[in-house]
Formats: sequence, structure tokens, C-alpha cells
Amino acid sequence: MSLQINKKLLFNPDGTDLIEERRMIEGPTTNLFNLNNVKYKWANKLYRTMMENFWIPEKVDLTMDVLDYTMLTPAEKRAYDGILSFLVFLDSIQTNNIPKISEYITAPEVNLVLAIQTYQEAIHSQSYAYTIESIIPTGDRDAIYEFWRDDKTLFERIKFIAKSYQDFHDDDSKENFFKSLIADYLLEALYFYNGFNFFYLLASRNLMPGTTDIIRFINSDELTHVGLFQNILVSVKNERPELFNAETIYEMFKTAVEQEIEWTNHIIGEDILGVTLESTVSYTKWLANQRLLSLGLKPLYEGFDVNPYKHLEKIADTDGEGSVKANFFESTVTSYNQSSSVDGWNDF
Repeated sequence: MSLQINKKLLFNPDGTDLIEERRMIEGPTTNLFNLNNVKYKWANKLYRTMMENFWIPEKVDLTMDVLDYTMLTPAEKRAYDGILSFLVFLDSIQTNNIPKISEYITAPEVNLVLAIQTYQEAIHSQSYAYTIESIIPTGDRDAIYEFWRDDKTLFERIKFIAKSYQDFHDDDSKENFFKSLIADYLLEALYFYNGFNFFYLLASRNLMPGTTDIIRFINSDELTHVGLFQNILVSVKNERPELFNAETIYEMFKTAVEQEIEWTNHIIGEDILGVTLESTVSYTKWLANQRLLSLGLKPLYEGFDVNPYKHLEKIADTDGEGSVKANFFESTVTSYNQSSSVDGWNDF
């Protein structure tokens, strides 16, 4: 068996579009987009959901946030700036990495979804730029973009994911491809959410409502990306079990969880109302267990089966009837609204 994974041909007249011949990777695809004839029906649903979820960050009013930012405590400002820096890096590298993954996916319906994800990641980067330009004083903006270089904890955090991507870019072995898929899943499924919760906690105190609206939109997008990579990995597990290495998954999850906890304690700690060192550990390990269960694997952390931030779900709009859930296939996304129709935070 070759150690290298085969990249799909762009022009493949000898390929076939027969459903029974279609595979997630290393299939004989012609790359024809025929959405009336698909194997992975979840991709069709996901594509339509993501296409309907169009939003423009500049339509979110950040006027109140400019004033609120001046009233944040030094710890809250540091967390706000640091988390923005982390999110900017994540979506920037993801925008560049997704097209590389798509070169090896041989299910056209899944390639379409990956294309939409690439677009959404670019919108997220635009959102952070809009937020930074609107709220952060001119002289402080460059420090946010460069924070990942200057902060050792953050650098080690992003290095783990970025190196997994770079290893695959440098050597397209099957092992590196699988590790890159896991890294994608970790980025989308684990890396964002302590940061998102920070903004929801601010919103629960009627602070930074515009920023939090943008985060809600991004959060809803990211949950569809979780579903995308979850289903890609499950398909690889079913079709190519020799490539699906549970030991590698557990090892990468352990590292990601440790770094997530270290980073969150470093940038948020216990200086933010509503967050404790214990809640960070509990939430991160609970979330990791949920993501592993979605892959059909046993939880990694015994006893962590309760979300300590359950009370934030109303603000996050990521649970409940008709909104985005941890497994978004259980529901219909209705949480995308432009600023003209987004409810205020007065009810919270």
C-alpha cells in the first residue's frame, strides 16, 4: 500500500460519477457537480444550510461597543484583545488550509461544502478586522495582530495546529492527511468555544452587544464546520478503516485540551466574572468528550458530562428549539439575522 495519499485529478475523463463508485478520498471522480445525484446526502443539507446563512459583519452596529470597551476592566480588555488575536489567526490559517484538504476529497458534493467553508472563514477574518478597526484605538491594533508572535502560551497553542497543517503541505502522506483532518476537527470543534463564552459572559452583563452578535454568527458557522469534518472523518472511518487511527485522535485531543485549558487560564483566568479555573477545566473536558462521541469514540475524561456554561445557551443561541445545537443536524439553523433584526440584550 502506498504511503502517499492520491490527489484527485482536475480533468479525469476516465473517472466515473456512479454513486456506488464514489468515495470520500481516492475515488475515481470526474469532479462533476451534479447535486441531483449525491452519495453523501448530509453534504447536500449542509450546503443548502450554509448558503442560506449569508451575513455581512458591517451590518452589525458596534457603536455601543466603542463606549463599552472604555469601561472594561484591564483584565477584560486583555482577554478581549487576546481572544480576538487568537481567533484572527485561527480563521486566517483555516482560510488557507481548506483548499489544500479539498484537493484530496473525491466527493464533489463535499468539495462544494468545503468551498463555502473557505468563503465563510474569509468572512470571519473580515469580521475581526471590522471589529478591531471599529473598537480598538489606532495605536493598539497592530499589537492584536502580532500578539501570537509575542505571547509564548498563544504561540505554542497555534503552533500545534499550524504544524499539523504544514506537515501535510510538506508531505502528503496518508498519516499526515489523517492528522490534518483531526487538526481541522479540533480547530473547529474545540478551539473557539472558551473564547466565545467570554463574549457571551460580557453580553449577559449588557456589555459589547455588537461584538457578541458577530460572535454568535461566527459560532453558528463554526458549528456547521464541526458537522462537516465530523462527517468526513466518519466517512473515512467507514470506507478506509486502516487510515482511521483512534490512538492518534486521543493523543491529539489530549494535547489540544491541555493547551486550551492553559491558554484560557492564561488569557482569562479567574479575573473575569463567571469564569473559574474549575469551570474552564470542566467545560473543555466536557466539550472534548462530546466531540469524541460524535466520532463514535469513547469519552476521554470520566465524570465530565455536564456543561458548566449551560446558562449561556440562550445568549449564544446555539441550543434549543429551532436553533443550532452541538449536532446541528438535529435542527434547523435560524440564528442568522442581520443587525436590523437581531434582538437586543435587554432581555438578559
